Order: sequence, then C-alpha cells, then structure tokens
Amino acid sequence: MNNMAAKPAHIVHIIFRFDIGGLENGVVNLINQMPEDEYRHSIVCLTDYNPEFFKRIIQATVKIHALDKRDGNDIGMFIRLWRLLRKIKPDLVHTRNVATLETQLVALLAGVSARVHGEHGWDMGDLSGGNRKYQILRRAIAPFVSKFIALSRQSAQYLERDVKIAATRIEQIINGVDANLFTAAPHRLKHIPDGLQTQDCVIFGTVGRLAAVKNQKLLLTAFITLMKEQPQFQHKARLVLVGDGPEKNALLAILNLSGLESSCFFIGASDEVAQWMRLIDVFVLPSLAEGISNTILEAMATGLPVIATDVGGNSELVIDGETGALVPVSDSNAMVACMKKYIDQPELIEQHGGAARTRIENSFSLEHMVARYQHVYTSLLEG
Repeated sequence: MNNMAAKPAHIVHIIFRFDIGGLENGVVNLINQMPEDEYRHSIVCLTDYNPEFFKRIIQATVKIHALDKRDGNDIGMFIRLWRLLRKIKPDLVHTRNVATLETQLVALLAGVSARVHGEHGWDMGDLSGGNRKYQILRRAIAPFVSKFIALSRQSAQYLERDVKIAATRIEQIINGVDANLFTAAPHRLKHIPDGLQTQDCVIFGTVGRLAAVKNQKLLLTAFITLMKEQPQFQHKARLVLVGDGPEKNALLAILNLSGLESSCFFIGASDEVAQWMRLIDVFVLPSLAEGISNTILEAMATGLPVIATDVGGNSELVIDGETGALVPVSDSNAMVACMKKYIDQPELIEQHGGAARTRIENSFSLEHMVARYQHVYTSLLEG
C-alpha cells in the first residue's frame, strides 16, 4: 500500500467477544503501541463487549462494533458483518482463533484483499488440537487466508503438520509485555482484604478468567492439600485468585468445605492487574491448555517466579528451575511440591523472579512484538 504515510491503513480486528482475557489484552497492547499515523483500527465483536475493558484502548480513533450473534448458527450475523465491512472498508482483516475463522470468507466476499488469522491457543473443546471438525474447518478456510500467525511453537507446528499449511504462510509471533507497566514497584492497591498481607507470608496468586480451561481448581486444591499436610504453613502462605467467570461458584464451594477461608482470597475482576501482580510473591498458571500466556509474561516482568503447567507455549516462557517451575498438567502432587519448595526456600523467590525479569527484558519486549506485526501487515498491504 503505497499511500500508507498519507492515509493510515485501516485494520479490523474480528474477535468473538471483547472482555477481560489474554487474547483481548494482546489486542489492546497491539493497538495502543502501533503508530497512529500509519494505522487506524476497528474492533468487531461477533457477540458483544465490555465497555469498561474497551476503555483500556488509549487511541481515540478506535471504533468498536458488536454483531450480537445468537447462540448456535446465526446466518444473520454473517450478513450483518458483510454489510459492516462494506461500510467501514478495511484494508486488512485480522481474525483470531477458530470461533472467528469462518468470517475470513465474509471478509473475502466484502472485498478485503489482505486477511490474517491468528491462533492464540486452545479451548475446552479442543485442548490438544485433535478435534477433527476444527481441523477440517481450518483446512477448508486456509486457502482464503493471506497469512497465519501462531503465538506458540506448538500452534505453528499444528498448523503445518495437521492442517497442512505451508510453513512460508505461517509467522510465529510471541506476545510481548509492557515492562514499564509491569514492574516490581510498590503495589499501591486501593484495598487489600484483611488477613491477606502478613509478615513473612508467601502469597501465591493467579490472574485470569475463572474458566474450566484455566483449571484454577488444580491450584486451589493443591494449596488446600499443602495447608492440610503442613498445618504450620497456614501462617506462612496465602492464595489470591484475581478474576471472575463461570467456575467461581464451584471453586468457592471447594474452599468452603476446606475450612481455609482465611487463607484464600477471591478478588473478582479487577482493573488493577499490575498492582495485584506486585503484591503476589509467586505466580501460578495451572491451565489445561495455553498459547502464549500474557499473564505469565506480566508476572515475569513484575519479577515473579512462575509455576505453570507444561502445556502449549508455557515452556517457551518459563525455564524450569531458573525462572520458575513447570509441572505436568493436572498433577496436584507436583503442584504441591513446587509451592512447598518456595515456602521452604524463600530465597528462590527473589532469585527466580530476578531471572524472569531479565528474560523479559532480553526476549519479550512489547516493542519487538509490535514490530513483527507491523512487518506482517505492511508486507500484505504493499504486496
């Protein structure tokens, strides 16, 4: 596109819903960091969006549209999308994950010549990428996609090996993190629950939507097990879960049966994620599946050791024994052992956390991520 300097290229990001989440946070970071004189952005949600979350976008020119998709097949949604794209005339459409993949065809029919699709991770219906229906769908749509972006090495290999997409059409771009926002500075939280922050207490924590695929149940049950097996730790450890979602009531029921309500804290959704990260001592991500986790990157940038399940791209971020620990998926005993180690050897918290921050500075800057996306966008727009 030769007139990009005079007229910013219009990028339309199509996602299922725009609300608190790692994928959505990545969209926010990308839009906020891209130069406004070269690109302008619109967000199209197949369902709806959270107005408060949308406020995280600082570029005033960004527009958001909700298509109000009904559950199940909704042909009308595709028609509404086609009409919208014809009206706002994007130069490039960027869809994300399988839930939006079919809209690549709508973009083609609407006359959008540059089309990008991103694979950010897996959901409960396809934890390993083995779902035959989704493989067939990806193969059917693949010829109409200009470029695929895979966040993790696992996703890139899946696209090439299982979906049969040529490696030259796949770009792996790992998420970046704002190392200026996520730092080890004082937390400055507006409110801290009574009993959470006590002297010489190790605070384990996680941030994210309380959903089955995130498997906070593993973390909660492992913490309860550790406190029961080592009752002397009940004065030395706390657990914080920041986020909301459909699994909240089930998790609260487990906690209420444990009798450890004074040691575990459900914070709910928060716009103070960076501040909560600074309060936490050890970050834990117990997911059943992941792409490249924004919250792991944010925790590492904050100078926290990370305990994560060895799934998806987690092993591309966490170096076992150096910046934290990797545990087998759903392995409660391994999770208990890792948590116990950090309580027994608190010097490891500072050691592993410092190494994590250094790794972020050297390899996962937000600037590097944005530059990679700009390269993909520009190469397609000028091609």
